[in-house]
Amino acid sequence: MNYKYIPLYLVVSFMLGVAPAAQAQQELRKANKHFEKYEFSLALEQYQKASEKRMPDVVTTERIATSYRLTRRSAEAEKWYGQVVAMPGRDPMNVYHFAEALRSNGKYEPAKEQYMKWGEEMPEMEERAQMLMEACDKAVSWMKQLPVAEVEHLSGLSAKGFSDFSPMNYGQGIIFTSDRGTNAGGKAAGTYGWTGRPYLQLFTASRDSKGNWGAPTAMHEMINGEYHNATASATEDGQALYFTRTKLVQKRNTGNTDPTSWIANPNQATEYINRLEIYTAQKRGATWSDIKPFAYNNVEEYSVGHPALSPDGKIMYFASDMPGGIGETDIYYSLRQQDGSWGEPVNAGILINTTGRESFPYIDNAGKLHFASDGHSGMGGLDIFTTEGKHAAWTAVKNMGYPINSPKNDYGIMFDGEGETGLLSSNRDANDGTDDIYSFKMLQKPVVLAVTTLERKQNEQKKNVQVILPQVQLVISQKNLNDTSTVMTNRRGQYFMDGRKGNSYTFLGTKQGYLNQNTTVNVPTTAGDTVQVALLFDRDEKDKAIVLENIYYDLDKWDIRPDAATELDKLAAILEANPNVKIELSSHTDSRESLKYNQLLSERRAQAAVDYLITKGIASDRLTAKGYGKTRLVNDCIDGVQCPEELHQQNRRTEFRIK
Repeated sequence: MNYKYIPLYLVVSFMLGVAPAAQAQQELRKANKHFEKYEFSLALEQYQKASEKRMPDVVTTERIATSYRLTRRSAEAEKWYGQVVAMPGRDPMNVYHFAEALRSNGKYEPAKEQYMKWGEEMPEMEERAQMLMEACDKAVSWMKQLPVAEVEHLSGLSAKGFSDFSPMNYGQGIIFTSDRGTNAGGKAAGTYGWTGRPYLQLFTASRDSKGNWGAPTAMHEMINGEYHNATASATEDGQALYFTRTKLVQKRNTGNTDPTSWIANPNQATEYINRLEIYTAQKRGATWSDIKPFAYNNVEEYSVGHPALSPDGKIMYFASDMPGGIGETDIYYSLRQQDGSWGEPVNAGILINTTGRESFPYIDNAGKLHFASDGHSGMGGLDIFTTEGKHAAWTAVKNMGYPINSPKNDYGIMFDGEGETGLLSSNRDANDGTDDIYSFKMLQKPVVLAVTTLERKQNEQKKNVQVILPQVQLVISQKNLNDTSTVMTNRRGQYFMDGRKGNSYTFLGTKQGYLNQNTTVNVPTTAGDTVQVALLFDRDEKDKAIVLENIYYDLDKWDIRPDAATELDKLAAILEANPNVKIELSSHTDSRESLKYNQLLSERRAQAAVDYLITKGIASDRLTAKGYGKTRLVNDCIDGVQCPEELHQQNRRTEFRIK
């Protein structure tokens, strides 16, 4: 350009405008180079500088969003993917990633909208979009239910600003993975460009007598090599260790580039990818030696990692993306041979593995398999699942529920010996993409208490029948807790509530015109998913006979049998719930035998029932025993009339009347 005839102030203004644009372009080139080398942390620094000087185009905005996603900074990923999806010319997959970021941040309703939009833009993914929308609804439902566990962040094991994850049993303590940076020799580990933090290394930690965790210690340099060393499993005697290492492989192909998240290669043109391998080491005194690769490592073609030994050491489960699998990564297992070698890997099957990612397997002392997956229906990111079985034969896979799982990534679980407490890994509380170790205590398993309120009436045949009694008020309390809740049954006399197996619940039902009903339900630990609870109500009417069913006596006797005691216990509960009610408890016989005999027998039986109620704490002045013998028959079965036993039984009854 010839500046000869242009005023000086215009030349200066032009040059000042060009300089920032040129600088932004230079920073953008640096950012793209870092991005293409998977140095996302460094790329973000340059993208930030460039975007401050120049509005990023759709490609740059997408790369910024991708960098935040792959470094697990979901809040920023949501922000930038939100910008990408509003730009013309963007790839429809950005809508999917936007939905995933929203779900990871617990924003399930907006996530559903984006999944629907993604399915509309990519019809071939409509079924998958519908499944993810249903998963959002399930997550909301799980979070409304009673928590399955108490989960607590372990600051003693988790280093602020660094990732700590995948704890496994190791002697009396644990072995876990961390990028906190210092190795056994006190040297600083190199920096991993993907995260901007040091390479992953293995650490151990143990607890004192009070259960407090001591300071973590880096494993020996023989274990912690120069690059990533992670996700380990030790034999029960602690003399053999199986662990994961990464290797940089020259390959123009997609592949597994992140040893902690198994993310597919976002850049098709790269020449290098990270592949995982399993190694084993033997302990000799205080040091480790004899480090050998797993026989089925094949870094030129695929990854194997995340080894997990069964408690008896005869089976090793691991994750791999080897050819012939079902999804991005699958769970495999290998059997120890008689000579100590490992057999050929076998896929754990379609019940475990999905088209997504399955990884971080773990076998507890009971033989249950636990693993992380984003292919099964979950709350977001990786969820922890469990199943029972062996090898490739498993029962139904179950999501471990909230708050074991969260909208973020949850994985790398382990249990203590009793199987009720343990540790897990999650990035649920981190805004910088790091993972932490959490302790958990499993609470009693949830159960649904299905309450039904019924009215006891007599039909025309003088038989007791039960009919629905709607809109009954229930006051519900749990044993050993002071809190109560008051609810109302619906028009069908139903109310459903969440409870826990092993707990006791008391229900006090009230409705105007009816006697109060009180019942206690002890939910066994072996109960199914639903426990039925029925409350049977009688009208609060004076001098109206209410027949007690199943009050039987042995021939010519008046002792209270166990089956009769069960029914009298119910009457005692009614009297406790209605402290101002006084009753007459009467006994009746059929027409057979003499008038005098039946009168005496019925009086003794009525008195025996009253005496039983007194032993249950009912005041004697509230009870009157009355025997009517065969003077109040309810049908035509009088002396000399042949009747079936069923009709005679109607006359042999025990009743109570409100006085």
